[in-house]
Amino acid sequence: EENAIHEMFIQLVEEISEALSGFGKHVAMDSKAIESFANRKSRHLASDGRRDLDADYGKKTYRGKREDGSPWEKIVSWFGYKLHLIVDALYELPIYYSVTKASVPDVVEGRNMWKSMKEEMPKRVEEAETCSADKGYDDTKLIEALWEEYRVKPVIDIRNMWKDGEATKVVSGQTNVVYNYKGTVFCVCPETGKEREMANGGFEKERNTLKKRCPANVYGITCKGEKQCPIAQGIRIRLDEDRRVFTPIDRSSRTWEKLYAKRTAVERVNSRLDVSFGMEQHTIRGLAKMKVRCGMVLSVMLALALGRIREKKEEKMRSLVYAA
Repeated sequence: EENAIHEMFIQLVEEISEALSGFGKHVAMDSKAIESFANRKSRHLASDGRRDLDADYGKKTYRGKREDGSPWEKIVSWFGYKLHLIVDALYELPIYYSVTKASVPDVVEGRNMWKSMKEEMPKRVEEAETCSADKGYDDTKLIEALWEEYRVKPVIDIRNMWKDGEATKVVSGQTNVVYNYKGTVFCVCPETGKEREMANGGFEKERNTLKKRCPANVYGITCKGEKQCPIAQGIRIRLDEDRRVFTPIDRSSRTWEKLYAKRTAVERVNSRLDVSFGMEQHTIRGLAKMKVRCGMVLSVMLALALGRIREKKEEKMRSLVYAA
């Protein structure tokens, strides 16, 4: 039953991809907490038929900034499972999914999902151009695999993992070019020592390098050390300088910001699963049953969307209200 539903889901994805222009070009990835219907305390009671031996404990930390700039943090813990999703960032429809115990790290399952999707839905991987995700997927192996194996440009938020306490590091082979953990590159004036953010020059796919241009040349800034500056003509930075920091889409570019904003498509899909498809009110215990339930719900979501598309009512494809 589980395999049959999964195959039905894949078929629906392929049919929708044929009906919607650009479907799957930009994707977003995230996970959703699903609590088990079982009582947490009953897990170790051998005689309790309401227990759930498959479920375990998970935790997710959410961080952000308030309007006044002060940071906030929210920690959510639960007993149950995780629904991992890859969705289309424009149409807000699921493309691939998996269900695991709550304790499985997002990044581990993220790598597994792309590998499985390549095997089961190769065309979806071939047509994907970017993948946006939050800091939970900040991982060198995943970032490398997305670009090197699948030719998908990662747009994944980054954590500060530098242990030395330095604000910047020197770019290899350079004497007056530094970068911070967010991928912003600065040149240092050889005359005054003043740091200036270098201008973006784009990504060179054949070289696997990011181009950075002299801010004095690009913006017309007066630089006292321009004549003696060794990088006045600009530089190239290889991605393997630091694969987490330097990605095919420059982290310091407006393009990166716009694509990362598309990540919220997953949050809206998750909200529909709770509000419209009743995932918050299920009565399921056990991983196998949870996989079936999630597969059915996601398939229904796609089937409804496909029906609206074929009725020429694409604007209603995410609505459960009858499209009269």
